[in-house]
Amino acid sequence: MKQRTIFVTEEDMQRLSDLVESAERISSRDLQHLRLLKDELAQAEIVSSDEIPADVVTMNSRVRLKDLDSGRESVYALVFPRDADVAQGRISVLAPIGTAIIGYRAGDVIVWSVPAGERRFKLEEILYQPEAAGPAA
Repeated sequence: MKQRTIFVTEEDMQRLSDLVESAERISSRDLQHLRLLKDELAQAEIVSSDEIPADVVTMNSRVRLKDLDSGRESVYALVFPRDADVAQGRISVLAPIGTAIIGYRAGDVIVWSVPAGERRFKLEEILYQPEAAGPAA
């Protein structure tokens, strides 16, 4: 199966690389997810913030995902681990679904391995992407 090209901004790449590096030193609990994230980042196309397409999931993006098996839709914000709060829909980039969606585009189908097999999600829509929204006022 051909690997899809994912896009990551220069700033996100730097922060995520630092996160992976420090987490590898202190945490064995998330090692599998760290390796997956590291693999994703190694294959990513790195672009500047003003060149990232508006339909790509970047850090702090809000997305609408559809579970293709159950038909259920969910809205998540992709955040760094310290900002994660599942009750408020903020999922860590180190969570399996967070690692799975970083850098993908609206319309993409994401296949993600879980202990019970595979889950399939469609990235329905990017509701908010910081780079597309422009600089904060």
